[in-house]
Amino acid sequence: MAKIKASKGAPYARIIGVGGYRPTRVVPNEVILERIDSSDEWIRSRSGISTRHWANDEETVAAMSVEASGKAIADAGISAGQIGAVIVSTVSHFKQTPAVATEIADKLGTGKAAAFDISAGCAGFGYGLTLAKGLIVEGSAEYVLVIGVERLSDLTDLEDRATAFLFGDGAGAVVVGPSQEPAIGPTVWGSEGDKSETIKQTVPWTDYRSGTVEKFPAITQEGQAVFRWAVFEMAKVAQQALDAAGVDPADLDVFIPHQANERIIDSMVKTLKLPESVTVARDVRTTGNTSAASIPLAMERLLATGEARSGDTALVIGFGAGLVYAATVVTLP
Repeated sequence: MAKIKASKGAPYARIIGVGGYRPTRVVPNEVILERIDSSDEWIRSRSGISTRHWANDEETVAAMSVEASGKAIADAGISAGQIGAVIVSTVSHFKQTPAVATEIADKLGTGKAAAFDISAGCAGFGYGLTLAKGLIVEGSAEYVLVIGVERLSDLTDLEDRATAFLFGDGAGAVVVGPSQEPAIGPTVWGSEGDKSETIKQTVPWTDYRSGTVEKFPAITQEGQAVFRWAVFEMAKVAQQALDAAGVDPADLDVFIPHQANERIIDSMVKTLKLPESVTVARDVRTTGNTSAASIPLAMERLLATGEARSGDTALVIGFGAGLVYAATVVTLP
């Protein structure tokens, strides 16, 4: 029996570059209110959202990803040819195959990098980051590009009062590379499929194709159920990620939760008893909920504005449709 040689990569992995892309069109709440019976005050009080970005025809999932990735690669100080794998998390690329990651890898000039898509909703960035760390430590790639990208405006029912104001478009990307010290903590992740009906696509694509339904499929959710789950259960997951990384809340510099709803963010901050010294990402106010893109977009903005600094210790947590979740502690690039 032949012995299989084990591969060996870097001892640890870290985020070494970050980039983001927000579509040029900014959509205020007033535009949303043209189709639903609500008010700007109600939307802000329920979600914290005042504006969001919607993509135009040229700002495709691939195009936005290439823009964000180019910035992340430049920020990392490497060339696209050094990327060994491209991981894209999205639920809004409407071609079942091939994976949009292959198109992005080619347009970036990565050569023959491995490329694949994952579907993990709003936890997709955390899932991708975990996979990237594993590839680098295992030795399958030296540098991995992780992209979260969505065109949720394509999946928004503008007449659904519960969700019409929530979603936005955009892309966020990070480059993960080798490290001589731990810089991405253990991931606490999982799923609760028994609650999958609380966030879902209204109908399967096949129903729309067959003419069973006339309305294009959209994302819908049971708002109160999602809110309760996120506030009570995800605060526990966030604490578990801190414990797994051996980081006390008092030693945390930055908190970057999925930008779903500012009320959820506020409740998590309170439950975790985070000190006022911790910078909390609130990109949701002007970007809306961009699902898999929300954490890297928020990370990029915090670093760009100086609200967070290179080397800061940050807790990141994503949660959403599935219901799935992923949390970890990272050192910011």
